Amino acid sequence: MNSEQRYREALEWIHGLSRFGCKPGLQRMEAMLDLIDNPHRQGDYVHIAGTNGKGSTAAVLASLLSTAGYRIGLYTSPYLLSFTNRMAINGQDIEPGELVDLVEYIRPIVEEVTADDRYGQPTEFEVVTVLALTYFARKKVDLVVLEVGLGGRLDATNVVTPLLSIITNVDLEHTEVLGDTVEAVASEKAGIIKPGVPVLTASDDPIVLNVIKNRATALDASLYCLFAPCVNGAGKVGRPVFNPRVITDRGQSFDYSGFYSSYSNLFIPLRGRYQVCNAVTALAAVELLAKQGFVVAEKAIRQGLAETHWPGRLELLKDSPKLVLDGAHNPAAIKQMALAIPEYFNFSRLILVFGIMADKDAPAMMAAIFPLAERVIFTRASIPRAADPNRLFEIALDRTGLDRDRAEVIEDIGGALDRALSEAAPEDMVLVTGSFYTVSDARAYWVQPVK
Repeated sequence: MNSEQRYREALEWIHGLSRFGCKPGLQRMEAMLDLIDNPHRQGDYVHIAGTNGKGSTAAVLASLLSTAGYRIGLYTSPYLLSFTNRMAINGQDIEPGELVDLVEYIRPIVEEVTADDRYGQPTEFEVVTVLALTYFARKKVDLVVLEVGLGGRLDATNVVTPLLSIITNVDLEHTEVLGDTVEAVASEKAGIIKPGVPVLTASDDPIVLNVIKNRATALDASLYCLFAPCVNGAGKVGRPVFNPRVITDRGQSFDYSGFYSSYSNLFIPLRGRYQVCNAVTALAAVELLAKQGFVVAEKAIRQGLAETHWPGRLELLKDSPKLVLDGAHNPAAIKQMALAIPEYFNFSRLILVFGIMADKDAPAMMAAIFPLAERVIFTRASIPRAADPNRLFEIALDRTGLDRDRAEVIEDIGGALDRALSEAAPEDMVLVTGSFYTVSDARAYWVQPVK
Protein backbone atom coordinates (compact mmCIF):
# COMPACT_ATOMS: atom_id res chain seq x y z
CA MET A 1 0.00 0.00 0.00
CA ASN A 2 1.48 3.36 -1.01
CA SER A 3 1.57 6.45 1.20
CA GLU A 4 -1.48 8.06 -0.37
CA GLN A 5 -3.56 4.94 0.17
CA ARG A 6 -2.39 4.67 3.78
CA TYR A 7 -3.35 8.30 4.38
CA ARG A 8 -6.77 7.81 2.79
CA GLU A 9 -7.35 4.68 4.87
CA ALA A 10 -6.34 6.52 8.05
CA LEU A 11 -8.86 9.29 7.35
CA GLU A 12 -11.59 6.79 6.55
CA TRP A 13 -11.00 5.11 9.89
CA ILE A 14 -11.09 8.43 11.76
CA HIS A 15 -14.25 9.63 10.03
CA GLY A 16 -15.89 6.25 10.49
CA LEU A 17 -15.91 6.87 14.23
CA SER A 18 -18.38 9.75 13.87
CA ARG A 19 -21.32 7.43 13.25
CA PHE A 20 -21.37 6.64 16.99
CA GLY A 21 -22.37 10.22 17.74
CA CYS A 22 -21.51 12.44 20.68
CA LYS A 23 -21.05 10.90 24.12
CA PRO A 24 -20.08 13.64 26.60
CA GLY A 25 -17.61 12.65 29.29
CA LEU A 26 -13.88 12.33 29.92
CA GLN A 27 -13.66 8.66 30.91
CA ARG A 28 -12.76 7.41 27.44
CA MET A 29 -10.18 10.17 26.99
CA GLU A 30 -8.53 9.39 30.30
CA ALA A 31 -8.50 5.67 29.54
CA MET A 32 -6.87 6.15 26.12
CA LEU A 33 -4.31 8.64 27.37
CA ASP A 34 -3.39 6.45 30.34
CA LEU A 35 -2.57 3.59 27.96
CA ILE A 36 -0.03 5.79 26.11
CA ASP A 37 1.69 7.32 29.15
CA ASN A 38 -0.44 10.46 29.33
CA PRO A 39 1.12 12.71 26.67
CA HIS A 40 -1.14 15.59 27.78
CA ARG A 41 0.89 15.88 30.99
CA GLN A 42 4.16 16.45 29.13
CA GLY A 43 3.70 20.06 28.06
CA ASP A 44 2.10 23.45 28.68
CA TYR A 45 -1.25 24.63 27.32
CA VAL A 46 -3.55 27.57 26.83
CA HIS A 47 -7.12 26.25 26.78
CA ILE A 48 -9.72 28.31 24.87
CA ALA A 49 -13.51 27.92 25.05
CA GLY A 50 -16.31 30.17 23.81
CA THR A 51 -19.33 30.35 21.54
CA ASN A 52 -17.62 32.42 18.86
CA GLY A 53 -14.11 33.73 18.26
CA LYS A 54 -12.19 30.96 19.99
CA GLY A 55 -10.57 29.75 16.75
CA SER A 56 -9.53 33.24 15.70
CA THR A 57 -8.23 34.03 19.18
CA ALA A 58 -6.26 30.78 19.14
CA ALA A 59 -4.79 31.55 15.71
CA VAL A 60 -3.71 35.07 16.72
CA LEU A 61 -2.22 33.87 20.01
CA ALA A 62 -0.30 31.08 18.28
CA SER A 63 1.04 33.55 15.71
CA LEU A 64 2.20 35.98 18.42
CA LEU A 65 3.99 33.30 20.41
CA SER A 66 5.59 31.54 17.43
CA THR A 67 6.82 34.87 16.03
CA ALA A 68 8.52 35.45 19.38
CA GLY A 69 10.57 32.30 18.80
CA TYR A 70 8.59 29.72 20.73
CA ARG A 71 7.63 26.35 19.30
CA ILE A 72 3.83 26.52 19.41
CA GLY A 73 1.27 23.83 18.69
CA LEU A 74 -2.21 24.81 17.54
CA TYR A 75 -5.24 22.50 17.72
CA THR A 76 -8.48 23.74 16.13
CA SER A 77 -11.63 22.49 14.44
CA PRO A 78 -13.07 22.08 11.92
CA TYR A 79 -10.60 22.14 9.05
CA LEU A 80 -11.07 24.09 5.81
CA LEU A 81 -9.15 22.28 3.09
CA SER A 82 -7.32 19.32 4.59
CA PHE A 83 -7.72 17.27 7.72
CA THR A 84 -4.10 18.10 8.51
CA ASN A 85 -5.21 21.71 9.17
CA ARG A 86 -6.47 20.46 12.55
CA MET A 87 -3.01 20.34 14.17
CA ALA A 88 -0.07 22.58 13.34
CA ILE A 89 3.27 23.70 14.75
CA ASN A 90 4.37 27.28 14.05
CA GLY A 91 1.92 27.51 11.18
CA GLN A 92 2.91 24.22 9.52
CA ASP A 93 0.24 21.53 9.35
CA ILE A 94 1.08 18.00 10.39
CA GLU A 95 2.49 15.96 7.48
CA PRO A 96 0.13 13.23 6.15
CA GLY A 97 2.76 10.58 6.80
CA GLU A 98 3.10 11.64 10.42
CA LEU A 99 -0.67 11.50 10.82
CA VAL A 100 -0.71 7.96 9.41
CA ASP A 101 2.00 6.90 11.87
CA LEU A 102 -0.01 8.35 14.75
CA VAL A 103 -3.19 6.60 13.62
CA GLU A 104 -1.39 3.27 13.41
CA TYR A 105 -0.04 3.86 16.93
CA ILE A 106 -3.38 4.95 18.42
CA ARG A 107 -5.71 2.53 16.65
CA PRO A 108 -4.98 -0.51 18.89
CA ILE A 109 -5.51 1.73 21.93
CA VAL A 110 -8.91 2.84 20.61
CA GLU A 111 -9.86 -0.78 19.97
CA GLU A 112 -8.81 -1.77 23.48
CA VAL A 113 -10.90 0.96 25.08
CA THR A 114 -13.84 0.16 22.80
CA ALA A 115 -13.77 -3.46 23.93
CA ASP A 116 -13.98 -2.43 27.58
CA ASP A 117 -17.63 -2.28 28.68
CA ARG A 118 -16.80 0.57 31.07
CA TYR A 119 -16.04 2.94 28.21
CA GLY A 120 -17.40 1.89 24.81
CA GLN A 121 -16.58 3.46 21.46
CA PRO A 122 -14.63 6.76 21.57
CA THR A 123 -15.99 9.48 19.30
CA GLU A 124 -14.12 10.96 16.35
CA PHE A 125 -13.32 14.17 18.22
CA GLU A 126 -11.97 12.25 21.19
CA VAL A 127 -9.66 10.19 18.99
CA VAL A 128 -8.47 13.22 17.02
CA THR A 129 -7.75 15.02 20.29
CA VAL A 130 -5.65 12.06 21.48
CA LEU A 131 -3.80 12.13 18.15
CA ALA A 132 -3.08 15.83 18.56
CA LEU A 133 -1.94 15.59 22.17
CA THR A 134 0.37 12.72 21.24
CA TYR A 135 1.73 14.63 18.24
CA PHE A 136 2.55 17.75 20.24
CA ALA A 137 4.20 15.70 23.00
CA ARG A 138 6.35 13.86 20.47
CA LYS A 139 7.39 17.14 18.87
CA LYS A 140 8.25 18.66 22.26
CA VAL A 141 6.55 21.98 21.60
CA ASP A 142 6.95 24.78 24.12
CA LEU A 143 3.21 25.35 24.44
CA VAL A 144 -0.04 24.18 22.81
CA VAL A 145 -2.93 26.54 22.08
CA LEU A 146 -5.87 24.17 22.46
CA GLU A 147 -9.35 25.03 21.19
CA VAL A 148 -12.36 23.39 22.82
CA GLY A 149 -14.59 21.40 20.49
CA LEU A 150 -18.01 21.77 22.17
CA GLY A 151 -18.84 23.28 25.54
CA GLY A 152 -15.96 22.79 27.92
CA ARG A 153 -16.69 20.82 31.07
CA LEU A 154 -17.09 17.47 29.29
CA ASP A 155 -15.18 18.32 26.12
CA ALA A 156 -12.40 15.93 25.13
CA THR A 157 -9.81 18.71 25.47
CA ASN A 158 -10.64 19.26 29.14
CA VAL A 159 -8.13 16.63 30.26
CA VAL A 160 -5.35 19.24 30.28
CA THR A 161 -4.31 21.55 33.11
CA PRO A 162 -3.26 24.73 31.30
CA LEU A 163 -1.20 27.76 32.21
CA LEU A 164 -4.16 29.94 31.25
CA SER A 165 -7.84 29.34 30.50
CA ILE A 166 -9.70 31.65 28.10
CA ILE A 167 -13.46 32.00 27.60
CA THR A 168 -14.05 34.32 24.65
CA ASN A 169 -17.82 34.79 24.97
CA VAL A 170 -20.99 32.81 25.60
CA ASP A 171 -24.28 32.66 23.70
CA LEU A 172 -26.91 30.00 23.09
CA GLU A 173 -25.52 27.11 21.04
CA HIS A 174 -25.85 23.32 20.96
CA THR A 175 -28.74 23.69 23.39
CA GLU A 176 -29.57 19.99 23.16
CA VAL A 177 -26.20 19.24 24.78
CA LEU A 178 -25.21 22.38 26.69
CA GLY A 179 -28.59 23.56 27.99
CA ASP A 180 -31.26 25.97 26.79
CA THR A 181 -30.24 29.06 28.79
CA VAL A 182 -27.20 31.29 28.54
CA GLU A 183 -26.48 30.53 32.20
CA ALA A 184 -26.43 26.78 31.52
CA VAL A 185 -24.15 27.18 28.49
CA ALA A 186 -21.85 29.46 30.50
CA SER A 187 -21.65 26.85 33.24
CA GLU A 188 -20.49 24.25 30.73
CA LYS A 189 -17.86 26.56 29.27
CA ALA A 190 -16.68 27.64 32.71
CA GLY A 191 -15.96 23.97 33.29
CA ILE A 192 -12.50 24.49 31.75
CA ILE A 193 -11.45 26.64 34.74
CA LYS A 194 -8.96 24.73 36.88
CA PRO A 195 -7.88 25.23 40.50
CA GLY A 196 -5.35 28.05 40.77
CA VAL A 197 -5.11 28.55 37.00
CA PRO A 198 -5.78 32.15 35.85
CA VAL A 199 -8.76 32.66 33.56
CA LEU A 200 -9.34 35.42 31.01
CA THR A 201 -12.72 36.26 29.52
CA ALA A 202 -13.91 38.65 26.82
CA SER A 203 -17.58 38.30 27.79
CA ASP A 204 -19.47 41.38 28.95
CA ASP A 205 -22.76 39.58 29.65
CA PRO A 206 -23.60 39.98 33.38
CA ILE A 207 -25.20 36.53 33.56
CA VAL A 208 -22.17 34.90 31.95
CA LEU A 209 -19.71 36.87 34.07
CA ASN A 210 -21.52 35.87 37.26
CA VAL A 211 -21.17 32.19 36.35
CA ILE A 212 -17.49 32.55 35.46
CA LYS A 213 -16.74 34.64 38.57
CA ASN A 214 -18.40 32.11 40.86
CA ARG A 215 -16.48 29.22 39.31
CA ALA A 216 -13.18 31.12 39.42
CA THR A 217 -13.69 32.16 43.05
CA ALA A 218 -14.57 28.62 44.09
CA LEU A 219 -11.35 27.32 42.52
CA ASP A 220 -9.12 30.20 43.65
CA ALA A 221 -8.42 31.07 40.00
CA SER A 222 -7.47 34.69 39.31
CA LEU A 223 -10.03 36.16 36.93
CA TYR A 224 -9.21 38.79 34.28
CA CYS A 225 -12.08 40.47 32.41
CA LEU A 226 -11.53 42.42 29.21
CA PHE A 227 -14.74 44.38 28.78
CA ALA A 228 -16.41 44.48 32.19
CA PRO A 229 -15.51 45.21 35.82
CA CYS A 230 -13.97 42.07 37.21
CA VAL A 231 -13.62 41.20 40.89
CA ASN A 232 -12.84 37.87 42.53
CA GLY A 233 -10.67 36.55 45.35
CA ALA A 234 -7.61 38.13 43.74
CA GLY A 235 -9.13 41.62 43.86
CA LYS A 236 -9.87 44.12 41.14
CA VAL A 237 -7.89 44.00 37.89
CA GLY A 238 -7.49 46.37 34.97
CA ARG A 239 -9.48 46.46 31.76
CA PRO A 240 -7.70 46.61 28.38
CA VAL A 241 -9.19 49.16 26.00
CA PHE A 242 -8.80 49.41 22.25
CA ASN A 243 -9.77 51.79 19.50
CA PRO A 244 -10.07 50.77 15.82
CA ARG A 245 -8.11 53.25 13.68
CA VAL A 246 -8.24 52.28 10.02
CA ILE A 247 -10.64 49.80 8.42
CA THR A 248 -10.20 48.45 4.87
CA ASP A 249 -11.17 45.31 2.99
CA ARG A 250 -7.60 44.09 3.63
CA GLY A 251 -7.74 44.31 7.42
CA GLN A 252 -7.68 46.88 10.19
CA SER A 253 -5.41 48.74 12.56
CA PHE A 254 -6.09 49.58 16.19
CA ASP A 255 -4.58 50.89 19.41
CA TYR A 256 -4.33 48.72 22.51
CA SER A 257 -3.95 49.60 26.17
CA GLY A 258 -3.87 46.46 28.26
CA PHE A 259 -3.24 45.19 31.77
CA TYR A 260 0.48 45.95 31.67
CA SER A 261 1.32 47.16 28.12
CA SER A 262 0.15 49.65 25.50
CA TYR A 263 0.66 49.67 21.72
CA SER A 264 -0.50 52.04 19.00
CA ASN A 265 -1.34 51.39 15.37
CA LEU A 266 -1.31 47.58 15.42
CA PHE A 267 -2.48 45.89 12.20
CA ILE A 268 -4.27 42.60 11.72
CA PRO A 269 -5.25 41.21 8.29
CA LEU A 270 -8.65 40.04 9.50
CA ARG A 271 -11.96 41.83 8.92
CA GLY A 272 -14.74 42.57 11.37
CA ARG A 273 -14.64 44.58 14.59
CA TYR A 274 -15.09 41.30 16.45
CA GLN A 275 -11.69 40.24 15.10
CA VAL A 276 -10.19 43.21 16.91
CA CYS A 277 -11.86 41.84 20.06
CA ASN A 278 -10.28 38.45 19.34
CA ALA A 279 -6.89 40.05 18.76
CA VAL A 280 -7.24 42.02 22.00
CA THR A 281 -8.05 38.78 23.84
CA ALA A 282 -4.88 37.21 22.43
CA LEU A 283 -2.83 40.27 23.40
CA ALA A 284 -4.18 40.15 26.95
CA ALA A 285 -3.34 36.44 27.05
CA VAL A 286 0.24 37.26 26.03
CA GLU A 287 0.47 39.73 28.91
CA LEU A 288 -0.67 37.06 31.37
CA LEU A 289 1.61 34.39 29.90
CA ALA A 290 4.58 36.72 30.28
CA LYS A 291 4.18 36.26 34.03
CA GLN A 292 4.80 32.54 33.41
CA GLY A 293 7.89 32.93 31.25
CA PHE A 294 6.47 33.36 27.75
CA VAL A 295 7.65 36.88 26.96
CA VAL A 296 6.76 38.48 23.61
CA ALA A 297 8.57 41.69 22.61
CA GLU A 298 6.81 44.55 20.81
CA LYS A 299 8.44 43.70 17.46
CA ALA A 300 7.03 40.16 17.64
CA ILE A 301 3.65 41.54 18.73
CA ARG A 302 3.43 43.68 15.61
CA GLN A 303 4.80 41.03 13.26
CA GLY A 304 2.71 38.23 14.76
CA LEU A 305 -0.51 40.19 14.36
CA ALA A 306 0.34 41.29 10.81
CA GLU A 307 1.18 37.73 9.76
CA THR A 308 -1.86 36.02 11.28
CA HIS A 309 -3.44 33.73 8.71
CA TRP A 310 -6.93 32.44 9.45
CA PRO A 311 -8.93 31.58 6.31
CA GLY A 312 -12.69 31.28 6.10
CA ARG A 313 -13.39 34.35 8.23
CA LEU A 314 -14.62 37.18 5.99
CA GLU A 315 -11.98 35.90 3.61
CA LEU A 316 -11.76 37.77 0.29
CA LEU A 317 -10.88 35.35 -2.52
CA LYS A 318 -11.76 37.48 -5.54
CA ASP A 319 -12.08 41.23 -6.19
CA SER A 320 -14.42 41.68 -9.16
CA PRO A 321 -17.00 40.56 -8.41
CA LYS A 322 -16.01 40.12 -4.79
CA LEU A 323 -16.08 36.56 -3.48
CA VAL A 324 -16.12 36.36 0.32
CA LEU A 325 -16.26 33.29 2.55
CA ASP A 326 -17.28 33.32 6.20
CA GLY A 327 -17.92 30.35 8.47
CA ALA A 328 -20.48 32.08 10.73
CA HIS A 329 -22.52 29.13 11.95
CA ASN A 330 -24.91 30.39 14.62
CA PRO A 331 -27.19 33.43 15.06
CA ALA A 332 -24.70 35.43 17.14
CA ALA A 333 -21.92 34.96 14.59
CA ILE A 334 -24.19 35.72 11.64
CA LYS A 335 -25.35 38.96 13.31
CA GLN A 336 -21.77 40.12 13.82
CA MET A 337 -20.86 39.22 10.25
CA ALA A 338 -23.91 41.07 8.89
CA LEU A 339 -22.79 44.22 10.73
CA ALA A 340 -19.25 43.90 9.39
CA ILE A 341 -20.04 43.33 5.71
CA PRO A 342 -21.16 46.87 4.76
CA GLU A 343 -18.47 48.37 6.97
CA TYR A 344 -15.57 46.46 5.41
CA PHE A 345 -16.69 45.96 1.80
CA ASN A 346 -18.03 48.19 -0.94
CA PHE A 347 -20.47 46.46 -3.31
CA SER A 348 -23.67 47.02 -5.25
CA ARG A 349 -25.67 43.80 -4.81
CA LEU A 350 -25.08 40.90 -2.43
CA ILE A 351 -25.70 37.38 -3.72
CA LEU A 352 -25.79 34.90 -0.86
CA VAL A 353 -24.82 31.22 -1.04
CA PHE A 354 -26.29 29.78 2.14
CA GLY A 355 -25.88 26.33 3.70
CA ILE A 356 -26.14 25.43 7.38
CA MET A 357 -26.19 22.37 9.61
CA ALA A 358 -29.51 20.72 10.40
CA ASP A 359 -29.27 21.40 14.15
CA LYS A 360 -28.96 25.18 13.80
CA ASP A 361 -31.58 27.88 14.35
CA ALA A 362 -32.32 28.50 10.68
CA PRO A 363 -34.93 31.29 11.07
CA ALA A 364 -32.68 33.34 13.37
CA MET A 365 -29.68 32.96 11.07
CA MET A 366 -31.78 33.88 8.03
CA ALA A 367 -33.27 36.93 9.75
CA ALA A 368 -29.79 38.27 10.48
CA ILE A 369 -28.33 38.08 6.95
CA PHE A 370 -31.17 37.88 4.40
CA PRO A 371 -32.04 41.62 4.56
CA LEU A 372 -28.62 42.35 3.00
CA ALA A 373 -29.08 39.89 0.12
CA GLU A 374 -30.51 40.60 -3.30
CA ARG A 375 -30.45 36.87 -4.15
CA VAL A 376 -30.18 33.71 -2.03
CA ILE A 377 -28.98 30.35 -3.30
CA PHE A 378 -29.55 27.50 -0.86
CA THR A 379 -27.01 24.71 -0.92
CA ARG A 380 -25.72 21.77 1.11
CA ALA A 381 -22.27 20.87 2.48
CA SER A 382 -21.05 17.36 1.75
CA ILE A 383 -21.57 15.92 5.22
CA PRO A 384 -24.60 14.09 6.68
CA ARG A 385 -25.30 16.83 9.25
CA ALA A 386 -26.02 19.41 6.55
CA ALA A 387 -29.54 20.81 6.39
CA ASP A 388 -31.68 19.97 3.36
CA PRO A 389 -31.55 23.12 1.20
CA ASN A 390 -35.09 22.49 -0.06
CA ARG A 391 -36.28 22.57 3.54
CA LEU A 392 -34.30 25.78 4.14
CA PHE A 393 -35.97 27.28 1.06
CA GLU A 394 -39.43 26.53 2.46
CA ILE A 395 -38.52 27.88 5.91
CA ALA A 396 -37.27 31.09 4.31
CA LEU A 397 -40.46 31.58 2.34
CA ASP A 398 -42.60 30.90 5.40
CA ARG A 399 -40.63 32.69 8.14
CA THR A 400 -38.62 35.51 6.56
CA GLY A 401 -40.80 36.86 3.79
CA LEU A 402 -38.17 36.04 1.16
CA ASP A 403 -39.68 36.31 -2.33
CA ARG A 404 -39.65 33.06 -4.26
CA ASP A 405 -38.21 34.78 -7.33
CA ARG A 406 -35.20 35.97 -5.27
CA ALA A 407 -34.14 32.47 -4.29
CA GLU A 408 -33.35 29.02 -5.65
CA VAL A 409 -31.89 25.70 -4.55
CA ILE A 410 -28.67 24.28 -6.02
CA GLU A 411 -27.60 21.39 -3.80
CA ASP A 412 -24.05 21.08 -5.13
CA ILE A 413 -21.88 23.83 -3.64
CA GLY A 414 -19.73 24.10 -6.76
CA GLY A 415 -22.83 24.60 -8.87
CA ALA A 416 -24.24 27.13 -6.42
CA LEU A 417 -20.99 29.10 -6.47
CA ASP A 418 -20.84 29.05 -10.28
CA ARG A 419 -24.43 30.28 -10.50
CA ALA A 420 -23.84 33.10 -8.02
CA LEU A 421 -20.72 34.30 -9.81
CA SER A 422 -22.41 34.10 -13.20
CA GLU A 423 -25.20 36.36 -11.95
CA ALA A 424 -22.88 38.85 -10.26
CA ALA A 425 -21.81 42.06 -11.97
CA PRO A 426 -18.23 43.28 -11.45
CA GLU A 427 -19.37 45.64 -8.68
CA ASP A 428 -21.37 42.95 -6.82
CA MET A 429 -20.39 40.61 -4.02
CA VAL A 430 -20.94 36.86 -3.56
CA LEU A 431 -20.97 35.71 0.07
CA VAL A 432 -20.74 32.04 1.04
CA THR A 433 -21.74 31.44 4.66
CA GLY A 434 -23.74 29.46 7.22
CA SER A 435 -21.22 26.81 8.22
CA PHE A 436 -17.50 26.11 8.18
CA TYR A 437 -18.35 22.93 6.27
CA THR A 438 -20.12 24.97 3.57
CA VAL A 439 -17.16 27.35 3.41
CA SER A 440 -14.72 24.43 3.31
CA ASP A 441 -16.45 22.89 0.30
CA ALA A 442 -16.66 26.25 -1.47
CA ARG A 443 -13.03 27.06 -0.79
CA ALA A 444 -11.88 23.64 -2.01
CA TYR A 445 -13.94 24.08 -5.18
CA TRP A 446 -12.55 27.55 -5.78
CA VAL A 447 -8.93 26.57 -5.20
CA GLN A 448 -9.22 23.36 -7.21
CA PRO A 449 -12.40 23.60 -9.32
CA VAL A 450 -14.06 20.33 -10.22
CA LYS A 451 -14.07 19.95 -14.01
